Amino acid sequence: MPSPDSGGDAGGAREGVQAGAAPSRVLLLHGIWMAGVTMQWFGARLRADGFVPETFGYHSIVGGPDEAVPQLARQLRKGGETDIVAHSLGGLVALQALAAEPDLPVRRVVCLGVPVCGSSAAAQLARWPVASLWLGRSARILQEGCAQWPDRFEVGMVAGCLAHGLGGLLAQFDGDNDGTVSVEETRSPRLADHVVVEASHSGLLFSAEAIAQSRSFLRDGRFRH
Repeated sequence: MPSPDSGGDAGGAREGVQAGAAPSRVLLLHGIWMAGVTMQWFGARLRADGFVPETFGYHSIVGGPDEAVPQLARQLRKGGETDIVAHSLGGLVALQALAAEPDLPVRRVVCLGVPVCGSSAAAQLARWPVASLWLGRSARILQEGCAQWPDRFEVGMVAGCLAHGLGGLLAQFDGDNDGTVSVEETRSPRLADHVVVEASHSGLLFSAEAIAQSRSFLRDGRFRH
């Protein structure tokens, strides 16, 4: 079962949510070291636009993707067609679930600062025996990423470019980054669309531009460029 921090919260409307339109379910996934409550503000902004948000909470350190992926698949199958908005590690968990069970009732996925190509900051952290404990059972997927998923799913990426965070000290990024993940680590030719906004890694959860771009992708399958 999902962890206690999972529960209904925020959302917006797929296809613009016009009067009389069916409600649009959006499942929200948090990142590492976080809980479902960290997605509530983002979800509330989506809900104001008619989406029907629902939070999926999972144990990012002691459980990791091996535990979270089957739990996520079960929750996705409970509510009919669903879109996903996932931050950081949550995006890797979501993509791994889609790769493992390609018949899941999911249409579109918005990734927020997700290192689909693998996180160099996580790779550096994993080199230190004690510090590697901070990654727990999510260490491998953070280092390797998850850049493959079935073509039937539309996946869009919102990356940040404000380098506020400790990740830059570990990875020593050469290009644009959000302080934890570099923009290049968020790119994949399999993405339906990719956009960069002025936000840090955690700031993506509170960025008006990130929220507006997410709404656009959920509705139309593309970002505003």
